[in-house]
Amino acid sequence: MKLTFLGTGTSQGIPVIGCDCEVCKSIDDRDKRLRCAALITKDDSTILIDSGPDIRQQLLRTGISALKKVLITHEHYDHTGGLDDLRPLGFKHHQGMDIYAQSYVHDIIKVKFDYAFTVQKYPGAPKFNLFTINPFEEFILDTIRVYPLAIQHGHLNILGFRFDDKLAYITDANGIPESTLHSIYKIDTLVINALHHQAHHSHFTLAKALSEIKKINPRQAYIIHMSHQMGFHQTIEEELPLNVRLAYDTLSIKV
Repeated sequence: MKLTFLGTGTSQGIPVIGCDCEVCKSIDDRDKRLRCAALITKDDSTILIDSGPDIRQQLLRTGISALKKVLITHEHYDHTGGLDDLRPLGFKHHQGMDIYAQSYVHDIIKVKFDYAFTVQKYPGAPKFNLFTINPFEEFILDTIRVYPLAIQHGHLNILGFRFDDKLAYITDANGIPESTLHSIYKIDTLVINALHHQAHHSHFTLAKALSEIKKINPRQAYIIHMSHQMGFHQTIEEELPLNVRLAYDTLSIKV
C-alpha cells in the first residue's frame, strides 16, 4: 500500500496570500503546502482522502487517470471545496463519484453542491453517489479495509481512518478518544496533524501531536496540516524524534 501526500498545509495554504514572512517566501519546495488531501493506492485500488479547493492542481500533478472513491473526514471547505473538480474523472468513466462520509456531512454537501442533487440537472453537473459511514464500523473498498476513527475537532466529531491495520490518517484533530487510541496502538504508520506551536481551539500543537504519537507508539509518524507559523520544514524536522517526520506535498511512502 502506498500513501501520497497531495497537500500538507492548513486551510490558508502556504504561502499565505499577502504574507511576507520567511516561511511564505521560502525557496524550499517542502515549505510550499497546498490544502490537505492524500491518495491511498493498493493493487488496482485508489482512494482519495478529502477534496479541498486545490484538488484539481494536486491530481493533475500526480497524472492520475482513474478515481471513483473519496473518503471525507469532515465538511470544512478546505476538505470538501474541490468536490466539483472531480467530475472529469466521472465523465471519463461514465460513472458518478462515490463519496463516503458521515450522514451530517452528506447533508452539508447536498447544500453546498445543490445543483448536483436536483431532479433536473443541467448538462455537465457532477454526479455524487453518497455512502454513509460511521466511526468504528469497518468496510471494504476494493482490496482495502477501511476503519473509520472517531476524532475531535473543536466542537465537531469528525473522522480519521485506519487502513488494513497498517496506516492511520488523522487530520484536524485536537482530541483523540481512548477508543481510537486503543484501535491504532503500535500501528506501523501514523499520519497526524499539528498546526503550529501555540495553543489552538481545534488543532493539535506540535508538542501535543508529539505527545499523542508517543502514546500511539507507531513505527513511523508523519505530521500534516501545518501552517506557516510552524516554521521551516528543514529546521523543524531536525528537532523531531527519529521516527517522526514532517510530511510535504508530493511525498509518497510505502506502508
